[in-house]
Amino acid sequence: MNETVDRRIEILKILEGRTKPISGTELAKIFDVSRQIIVQDIAILKAEEHPILSTNRGYKLVDENNCRRILKLSHEDEDIEEELNTIVDLGAVVKDVFVNHKVYGTIRVDMNIRSRKDVKNFMATLDSGISRPLKNLTENYHYHTITAENEDTLDEVELKLKRLGYLLEKSI
Repeated sequence: MNETVDRRIEILKILEGRTKPISGTELAKIFDVSRQIIVQDIAILKAEEHPILSTNRGYKLVDENNCRRILKLSHEDEDIEEELNTIVDLGAVVKDVFVNHKVYGTIRVDMNIRSRKDVKNFMATLDSGISRPLKNLTENYHYHTITAENEDTLDEVELKLKRLGYLLEKSI
């Protein structure tokens, strides 16, 4: 094997051994290469269908054992915080948000919101006025990929979101 392939195998081993993300800078130091080389390695590993999640804190493997559902939701901007807190309070994770735009197609953004602290940080970014919620492109309709340790947790999330009037349908 060559050095590049060996490094990618080692990156996977490092990711498998961690529960928290590791930054591209840290990986670059470990392998004595530039961060850009690591970014390229990660892109190639993802293209090879390794379940790597890129977060603002670094890279981590997606836990394939997690249960997952895609939910279609609709609510007003003032309900975003309640929606997200409901999900994380029940022990689930908001992996992403996406909309199906009639012109641009599917627009998806990774969120990886796991806690009230993550919700608070997300809301602060929205409140800063930098951007508007993605759901506003599609008259409040949007989807979230939700993951949890078990199906019971996902059932609870669905039930609570339905009671709040946000859940339109379970997609997957």
